[in-house]
Amino acid sequence: MSEKQKMTEGQAYNPYDEELVLLRIKSRTICDLYNSSPQDNPSNRWKIIKRLFGSVGEGSKLNSPFYCDYGFNIHVGKNFYANYNCIFLDVCAIRIGDNVMLGPGVHIYTATHPIDKDERRTKLESGKKVIIGNDVWIGGNSVINPGITIGNNVVVGSCSVVTKDLPSNVVAVGNPCRIIRHLKG
Repeated sequence: MSEKQKMTEGQAYNPYDEELVLLRIKSRTICDLYNSSPQDNPSNRWKIIKRLFGSVGEGSKLNSPFYCDYGFNIHVGKNFYANYNCIFLDVCAIRIGDNVMLGPGVHIYTATHPIDKDERRTKLESGKKVIIGNDVWIGGNSVINPGITIGNNVVVGSCSVVTKDLPSNVVAVGNPCRIIRHLKG
């Protein structure tokens, strides 16, 4: 099994593997291209995002700058919107539904590292996928940690750190993020 396969399946992998290093360089080159592309040429920007992401739904918009590790693990639905300075560490899948809005500076992490110092010294890493449902709004400067699932019709307040799954139809805020209100479905 290749290191890339191990990575995308959430197993321990060597991030210094030559194929993975080249894939990160490719992704960062495409991000640089996107981030420097003129705002007045949306069709060109759309082509760049389609080249970067694993899949992207119609009507999606992404403000620059934007950064990610690989890009091919990112899948967004229709009418997705991400404001400035979003970062996706996509060693595993990031699946985002339709009509999702991200405020500025939202970070979505799938990458994780061992807690044990001896295991960390091996330089192996792993990841856990992140799934975000439909009709979700994540406020600015929030962090979505590895392995999180957020249901449909969820509002995450700005500067929140999501450390546990969130069910559908809730408003959640804080560090750590906690549910403060239930919404009609």
